[in-house]
Amino acid sequence: MRGFDFDAKVMLVTGGAGGIGSALCHRFASRGARCVVVDIDAGRAEKVADELPGTGHAGIGCDLLDRAEVEQLFAQIAADYGRLDVLVNNVGMTSAERFDVRSVDSIRRELDLNLLSPLVTTRLAIPLLLASGDARVITTVSLGGIFPLGETPIYTASKFGLRGAMLAIGLDLEAKGILVGSVLPSATDTRMLRQGAVDGGNAMQFQDKPQQPAHVVAAVTSLLDRPRLEAYPRPAESRLVRFAMLAPNLLPKLLPLFRKRGERGMARYPEDLRRRRLARQVGGRWELVEES
Repeated sequence: MRGFDFDAKVMLVTGGAGGIGSALCHRFASRGARCVVVDIDAGRAEKVADELPGTGHAGIGCDLLDRAEVEQLFAQIAADYGRLDVLVNNVGMTSAERFDVRSVDSIRRELDLNLLSPLVTTRLAIPLLLASGDARVITTVSLGGIFPLGETPIYTASKFGLRGAMLAIGLDLEAKGILVGSVLPSATDTRMLRQGAVDGGNAMQFQDKPQQPAHVVAAVTSLLDRPRLEAYPRPAESRLVRFAMLAPNLLPKLLPLFRKRGERGMARYPEDLRRRRLARQVGGRWELVEES
C-alpha cells in the first residue's frame, strides 16, 4: 500500500508550537509538506515555522476561541495557498484544580477550548478542505475520551465529547470527500503533562512512563497512510481501558488498585524532569524551568 504523499501538501496544525504540535510540523515538513503552524502565541508559532525544513511554511497567532480570528486565519490560508489538504486539531488544556473548587468560568473555558474549538475550526475549514483533492482531518483526542479521570472531570467531559463528535463527523464527511480520524494518546511528555505533575494533577495518567511526542506523531502518520476513524499510540493501553469500560459500575472498586501505582509514577516523574533540567524544587515545591 502506498503511503500518504506529503509533497507540497498544505497542512495546518493547531497548538503547533507545543510539544506534540511542533513535532508533527517537523515530521510533515521533513516529508515535503507546507506547514501552517497555528498557536495562540504568535511569536512561538513563527519560531517553529522558521525552524522547519523546506519552504512555504507560515507561523500564525490565533485565539481559537475567537471566531473572528479563526475566520481571518482561513481567509489568510485561502489567499496564500488556495486550499487546505490536512487539518490537525491538536490544541488542548487541562487543570489540576478539583471540580468542587473550580470556577464556572474555568470550566467553560476548558470545554470551549478542548471541545468546541476543534468543532468550530473543522467546520470553518471545510470550504478549503473541499478544494483539496485528498482532504483529511485528524484530531488529537486522548484515552481520557474513553476512560473517566476522576481528578479531571472537565477534561474527561471534553474528550468524551470530542471523541464522539469526531466519530460522527467522520461517518458524515467521508461521502463528501473528507477523511476524518482521531488519535487517542495516553500521557505524553509535554509541557501540559509536566505542569499537571508539579501541580499535583491526575495520578492515574502515570501507570507507565509517559510516552514521547514522537509516538503520537507516528500514530498520526499511520492515520494518513491508512485512513481509519481511530488510532492508538499505545494499543495495549487502549485495549485495557476499553475492557474496563465494559463494566463501568466496577470502576469504584478497580481504581484504587491502580491509584497507588499511578501515585508512585507521578512522584518519580518530577525527579526525571529535574535530571533533564526541566523542573526544580523551590521551598519544597516543584516548579517547571522554562525552556529556552
